[in-house]
Order: sequence, then C-alpha cells, then structure tokens
Amino acid sequence: MQSNISSSDNLLAYENEAFLSSEEGRPLRIMAEYLEPLQRFRRANVHDTIVFFGSARLSPDGPLGRYYQQARELARLLTQWSKGLPSPAHRYVVCSGGGGGIMEAANRGAADAGGRSIGLNISLPREQRPNHFVTRDLSFEFHYFFMRKLWFAHLARALIVFPGGFGTLDELTEILTLAQTRKFERPIPVILYGSSYWTEVLNFDALVRHGMVDKQDLKLFHYADEPASALALLQAELKAAAEERTPFFAHSRTYGSGVE
Repeated sequence: MQSNISSSDNLLAYENEAFLSSEEGRPLRIMAEYLEPLQRFRRANVHDTIVFFGSARLSPDGPLGRYYQQARELARLLTQWSKGLPSPAHRYVVCSGGGGGIMEAANRGAADAGGRSIGLNISLPREQRPNHFVTRDLSFEFHYFFMRKLWFAHLARALIVFPGGFGTLDELTEILTLAQTRKFERPIPVILYGSSYWTEVLNFDALVRHGMVDKQDLKLFHYADEPASALALLQAELKAAAEERTPFFAHSRTYGSGVE
C-alpha cells in the first residue's frame, strides 16, 4: 500500500527547508537574520561600528573618483586610530554595505591599516555582490532590508555619508529621523562628506524656512571635506561607552514604558 506521507513530513521542523522557505516560515527567517549576526558579532568580539554609506557606482577612476580615494583614506586612518585604543574589544570597526564603490573603499581602507571590517550585504537580483576587502567572518548576507538596517543602526557610534543616490539618502534620512526623534539613548554623530555635493542635492535650509524641521535639527550633522578633518570630528564627538557586553546595542526609547 502506497503511503501518502511525503519525505518532508518525517523531518524535524527546523530541518524542513520547504517549510523554512514558505510564507509560514517568514518569522523564523526574520529572527535568523537577527540571531545569527548577533552570534557572529559576539564571537568576533565586535563592540561597536563606524558606518560608511555612499554610492556603489563610484569608482577610483570615475568622475567622482576622489571620493573613493578619500573614503579609503578615512577608513584607514580611523582603523589605525581604533586599533591603538586600550580596549579588549574591537571598537569603532568600519562597517559598510559590503558592495562596491564607497563601500568597497571603506572596507579596503580598513584592510590597508591591517584591521577588520564588516560588510552588511543585501541580496539583490542585478547588483550588490560582496567586495573582497570585507573580513571573511564579518561578511553578512541579508534578505530583509529592515533587518540589515537594524544592524547598521544598533551598533553604530557614528555615520559617515559620502555622495550617493536613493539608497544613501534612505539610510541618511532614517538615521537623522531616529536622532531627531531621540529614539536612541546615545547620540550618533553624522558626517556628510563632500559639502559641495550635499549642499547641492539637499537644501536643508529650505526645510527650516518652510517649518518642516527646527533650526536646531541642523546640528544633527556636520560637513567634512578632508579625511583628516573628518577623523578629528569623529574623535571629538565620540565618547567611550561602558563595555557591558559585546556587541553594545544602542537602546531605543519607548516613552512611558522604559527602554527596550
């Protein structure tokens, strides 16, 4: 007599790939993109990060190639400085989206200084492949944009934003919104690198003039045009956090009910 039980029916649920890939398995996939990176960051003793954002389309020999070179140099200087800090954990680790352009430049600069760096890659159909300069055990692949964003935000001690397009603007405005609404207990300094580019594509003064943001909100970010000056800004803004655990999460505020 032929059995109606399929081969997958005898599998343990967490070994059933068909189930894990199904609609019903989505909550488990989301949790996996939280718990698996958490485990790897703990194993690598990564405490916090400095996030580099910018266009994947920039190349060293392209029209805006100077920004590639400057991102590489800034990441090198930052990594060199962080390696000299008296800490048992890896502090201020360079973190990028893991792809090409500015992301590659940041990871490459960290490698130039003999340091480790993180790549939070996202699976896309036609682009976004991990660059070769990301530290191998700190190269992550995400399916869900929002889980990738969580890891960018919650380990970040500062954000350096080089010229970019929609994706860069998305990440920038999200962090500025979180800072403006005081959703983080600790401040996250934001540096817009390349003042001529940013003042051309974003008119922050117009937002103030139209009453869309407060003038005080413009203090949430700074401009920089040289790697050395950007590093000096970071060093002035950053204050050592207590190393209670690894990684150190930026707690979010839930008003009226404490911290989550």
